[in-house]
Amino acid sequence: MAIAIVLILIVIASVLFHILAPWQATPAASNWGSIDTTLFITLIISGIFFIAITVFMAVAVMRYRHKEGSRAAYQPENKKLEVWLIIVTSVGIAGMLAPGLVVYNDFIRVPKNAYELEVVAQQWQWAFRFPGQDGKLGRSDIKFIAPANPLGLDPKDPVGQDDVLVLNNEVRLPLNRPVKVLLRSKDVLHDFYVPQIRSKMDMVPGMVSYFWFTPTKTGKYETLCAEYCGVGHYNMRGHMIVEEQGAFDQWLNSQPTFAQTLTTAAKPSRDSMLEKGRLLVEKYGCGACHSQDGNNSLGPGWKGLYGRTEQLADGTSVLVDEAYLKESILDPKARLVQGYPPIMVAYTLNDDELGALVALIKSLGAARQDNEPSASDASGPGDDLATQGQRLAGSLGCLACHSVDGSKGVGPSWQGVYGKTETLADGTSIKVDEGYIKDSILNPSAKIVKGYAPVMPAFAPSDQELNALIAFIKSKANTDADASKAEPGK
Repeated sequence: MAIAIVLILIVIASVLFHILAPWQATPAASNWGSIDTTLFITLIISGIFFIAITVFMAVAVMRYRHKEGSRAAYQPENKKLEVWLIIVTSVGIAGMLAPGLVVYNDFIRVPKNAYELEVVAQQWQWAFRFPGQDGKLGRSDIKFIAPANPLGLDPKDPVGQDDVLVLNNEVRLPLNRPVKVLLRSKDVLHDFYVPQIRSKMDMVPGMVSYFWFTPTKTGKYETLCAEYCGVGHYNMRGHMIVEEQGAFDQWLNSQPTFAQTLTTAAKPSRDSMLEKGRLLVEKYGCGACHSQDGNNSLGPGWKGLYGRTEQLADGTSVLVDEAYLKESILDPKARLVQGYPPIMVAYTLNDDELGALVALIKSLGAARQDNEPSASDASGPGDDLATQGQRLAGSLGCLACHSVDGSKGVGPSWQGVYGKTETLADGTSIKVDEGYIKDSILNPSAKIVKGYAPVMPAFAPSDQELNALIAFIKSKANTDADASKAEPGK
């Protein structure tokens, strides 16, 4: 009897909690009120089944409780009951599935006049791209990703030159205009979610997903990652601001285009070329046959290869220069190195890709050639170390954990950190200088600042990249002092 009473009280308490609870979903700020209706239908159907099953359990406990002298009747099957259960449960399941399928069909059926917005996810930050005056987004590919091109746009695609880039966590949209949202991820599985817009979709590496919506209310709405994507997942947040068309146009015109970002790095730096070369090595699997650390493999190792004289299979010798490397990539069987089988396939690469691979192989040589430009020589106009470091920090995702405005994040803020004395987790203190910053990048778990979790992965940047990151961090050292000098009376 007591169990039956408890079951009935659970049903009553559940219904009252739903009716009287102060926690309700915020009003929809888009056209997808049908998603709320679908959720309500699902709640009603599942609620009916919950009440019916729980009440049945309570009645069964009271009616069929154990009594002296009575025995349970053995009934192996009841076809009439089974038929009714099949019919009722089938209707219930169809009632929950059908509305969702109808709404999802509309969710991905994009109107022809929809304005495009690309959302790019990376641990643990967002970036956005709008089409330019031509109304079309340019091509993108992972092989083009570099510190100066974090979204991986094709620099030779004329359609993408006027694309507008928003390389921070805040994006704006015009009111009452349909928007097609294109979603892609640079690293792991993410999920773009705007609760008030009622929009949510997974972002799978290697593919582009999409949905559409029409923002119907002006305001500032939080964007979240709704798929666990690593230790900094909780901090992967941003904002979507919906405003009138005029205000949106003014904001959009103030954002840089892809062509404008290229002018700040008109001549690719050595480090960006090396990064592109590393990406190509991963893409084409070169590392499976060519080692970069001097170990023997199926093909010649790249360490110290450039500038060396190699003995060929036909008994002649050749100097490993740019021309030989490019020929070996495009036609690997033309001049085989002695002692290695002719198993490498020919690759069809453009000049930029060939140059990136050659630059990577040259970087593993014993010494830099006299005619090889240094990283500082190769940087574009106005492209100082701090600027390079800022782009590198954005490309590597450093700014997802380390703020530059003093706000708290997954890791210590970079504002004013250089030259500061930090207390470590073991109770000791250390001054943040160049040596400490280098150690923290190369071996981040060695000296953990008190109050922060040891979640940062180890990076292996070049010396030039390290110097660029340090220069950027140092440029933020006097932010507070400069701000205070600018204020009257300070």
